[in-house]
Amino acid sequence: MANPKVDIYTKFGCGFCVRAKRLLDEKGVDYEEFDITMGGPKRDEMLERAPGARTVPQIFIGDTHVGGSDDLAALEREGRLDALLAG
Repeated sequence: MANPKVDIYTKFGCGFCVRAKRLLDEKGVDYEEFDITMGGPKRDEMLERAPGARTVPQIFIGDTHVGGSDDLAALEREGRLDALLAG
């Protein structure tokens, strides 16, 4: 079974985005990054996938909306991130 797709919506100069991507990189996770600095259709897509989300990063693992950088780090601390990434 393939690992679930990981999407991360980011903005230029966002320290929390850098931190989230660093954690994913350290775990060897492939992810698709969408820069929504200038808005556009990917920002609209993010808001559709995560209604009410106004901050970045917004991270999705498969169909699961993880949330932001702190949420991703919490999953790692709790030992639940690897299972989510494995599908």
